[in-house]
Formats: sequence, structure tokens, C-alpha cells
Amino acid sequence: MLAGVLVAAFLSDVFDGVLARRHGTATPQLRLADTIVDTVFYVAAAIALKIAVPGAYRGLWLPLVLLIVVHVSRATFELTKYGRIASYHMWSARFLGVVLVAALGYAFATGRPTVLLACAMWLAIANEIEGFAASAILPTWRSDVPSFVHACRWRAQR
Repeated sequence: MLAGVLVAAFLSDVFDGVLARRHGTATPQLRLADTIVDTVFYVAAAIALKIAVPGAYRGLWLPLVLLIVVHVSRATFELTKYGRIASYHMWSARFLGVVLVAALGYAFATGRPTVLLACAMWLAIANEIEGFAASAILPTWRSDVPSFVHACRWRAQR
């Protein structure tokens, strides 16, 4: 059941974004709300995984702690700099979403963790670092920054 909820939520997130862009309603405020909802959802999914598959995080304390530290540091930096968190929707975040759904879905469906969970955690750390780096160089808040390379280009154009 949890695997089904996860897949349904992932698909609805993908398709609501596609529809919002197609209909021109993907405003910066909507993209920010999407970022917040995605974060809350995946934190809830991580907690559900701990409950449903108690050994899922065994041996993963280092990436878990690093992910929390980097995420909180990044959010604090962005709140200080921009007055709100960034809403970049980077390509790395999209790839991470696919890996997370595969890892969590497998664990929920089988009751066993997979090596994909460790991969997802390290990818999440890399995504957070990429977002942190973009926030460090972008002088003003903006949504939809596909990658750090794009942030560098926009910075150079200023």
C-alpha cells in the first residue's frame, strides 16, 4: 500500500508540473510551494520507511547525518540571503526523485531495503550541494534553475 501511495504521489507531482507549465500557471510562488510540499512528502516517506522497514537505514548514519546538515545549512543560508528557500527544480533533483521512488518503492513493496537507498541519499547530498552552490552565486532569488552551470551563466550575464 505504501509503495502505491508513493508512486501515485510521484506521478501526480510530475504531471501537475507538466500541466502547470503547459497552461502557463507555473508561477514562482507555485514552484516554491511545490518545493515545500515535495520536501515534506519525502521526509514523511523517510519516516514511514523507518517504521515499515526498521532496518532500512542500518549502516547509513553518515549520509543521513550529512544530508540533514547540508539541507538545514542550505535552507538557513537561503532564508538569510533571499528571505525564502530556493526553488530550483534542478535536473539533479529530478533524477534524485526517480531514484528515491525506486528505492522507497522497492523497500515498501518487499519489506527490505535496497542499495538504491544509499545511492539516493548520496545523490540527495550532491543535489543539496549543487543547490547551495547556485544560491551562493545567484544574487537574487529565482525559481527553475536547471543546474549550477545555468546559475553560472545567469550570474555572468548580470
